[in-house]
Amino acid sequence: MGVLKDKLKEVLASVLPITIIVLVLHFTISPLAPSMLSAFLLGSVLVIIGLTIFLFGIDQGLEPIGHGIGNTLTYSKSYAAIITICLVLGFFISFAEPDLHILAGQVDSVTAGQLGRFLMVVVVSIGIGVMMTLGLLRIMKGIPLKYVFTAAYGLILILSLFSSFDFIAIAFDASGATTGAVTVPFMLALAAGIASMKHDSKSSEADSFGLVGIASTGAILGILITGLIFGVDKLNGTLPEQTIVGSSLWELYGSRFLSIVRDSFVSLLPIIITYILFQIFAFKQKRSRVLDIARGLFLTFIGLVIFFLGVYGGFMAVGTQIGIQLASMDSKIPVLLVALFLGLATVLAEPAVHVLTNQVEDVTGGSVNRTLVLVFLSVAVGLSIFLSVLRILLPDLQLWVYLLPGFGIAVILAYFVPELFVGMAFDAGGVASGPMTATFSLGFVQGVAAQIPTADLVADGFGMIAIVAMTPIIALELLGALYQVQMRKAAKLKIAQKANNGGNHG
Repeated sequence: MGVLKDKLKEVLASVLPITIIVLVLHFTISPLAPSMLSAFLLGSVLVIIGLTIFLFGIDQGLEPIGHGIGNTLTYSKSYAAIITICLVLGFFISFAEPDLHILAGQVDSVTAGQLGRFLMVVVVSIGIGVMMTLGLLRIMKGIPLKYVFTAAYGLILILSLFSSFDFIAIAFDASGATTGAVTVPFMLALAAGIASMKHDSKSSEADSFGLVGIASTGAILGILITGLIFGVDKLNGTLPEQTIVGSSLWELYGSRFLSIVRDSFVSLLPIIITYILFQIFAFKQKRSRVLDIARGLFLTFIGLVIFFLGVYGGFMAVGTQIGIQLASMDSKIPVLLVALFLGLATVLAEPAVHVLTNQVEDVTGGSVNRTLVLVFLSVAVGLSIFLSVLRILLPDLQLWVYLLPGFGIAVILAYFVPELFVGMAFDAGGVASGPMTATFSLGFVQGVAAQIPTADLVADGFGMIAIVAMTPIIALELLGALYQVQMRKAAKLKIAQKANNGGNHG
């Protein structure tokens, strides 16, 4: 019961800031229709309940399964079997990721089917499957992360030179959106399971991270290659009509309930099937252990349904509406300030962020404080959404102006900070851009893009998740640099104290 109470406190601290921002805007410069405000408030309550149950379920269900599969794969002597299992697992986990379906649905509706939802989900899932497999093989072979990221982003850079801005924006968005509520806990546990089998505890600690970051590059590669194969240069976009105004709360939430239950079940089904197969052929766990994991999976499912009901019912449309209202004001200062505060607040509401920060604290034995990681992530994402809106307001500011130097700096820093932080940083990039960012913040940015005459809804409305996925990488690598400096100071102090003690004894 105490664990559930802790999760609830954590979630309240995460969701309430967004709710407060919306209420302050409603009563000051951006009033919402009564039906929209009611939908948002009910959505907030559902997000709080859903997120609490979801995080509790993750601890009981998904994480033990990921650990178990990771350990089992390490004992396998057949690389062919490992590669096949990882490819299939990577594809299904990504295909099941709700965040990816949210983004693919938005791309489909904004581009009027020019880049279809199903095609986008499939190509991204193939990319994730391939790169996740390479990431797991990297852990087994002990290849340094910096070389893998240099190769992956080098290839992305070459493909970007031949791709249209529209596909670059959507590709980088997909990389952030696909590492969400289901994928991240599973991949982190899988990596930790394989890394824990290593005898060298230092490299085992570092290898627990980085898999999410490597896998997310597969999404970028999948979309860019698809764009080049189809040879589509320009995607045309229009913002779909919001149907929230005039609908009763019962209609609004009731109409979405069955599809959310189905999507949430589909999200977890591949992991349930995988667990059953591993239980029959590999784990052979005791009945009590199986029941614990089954209960955890059930709670994860219930939490996911309630969470997405809240997000779809109230969050998304309100984000778009606030973006439209603020962007149509004469002064652009309010829209930029709100963008900054939204970024600071929404990252704290991401379920996967809490999974990652808890694992960072566990793996490092508390030497890297999770609150400090949260502060660094929050500031980074605040700047991201601010920069995204600034890009829409200034027509000459292209997405590559952020991404090229940003990811370039991230790869260069990887050569100067501890390996552990390289993995954590690239994982954090994917983790920070989860369901809250893919719904509320993306809705907000698209609302702004729809109101600015010089903006392109596809090239400018998308790309925000890309920036959100980039800035935390740099922020956590800088945190790694600070950590390294502190450790060196502490080591020097120890040597000095030893020398003094030796002198005194003499």
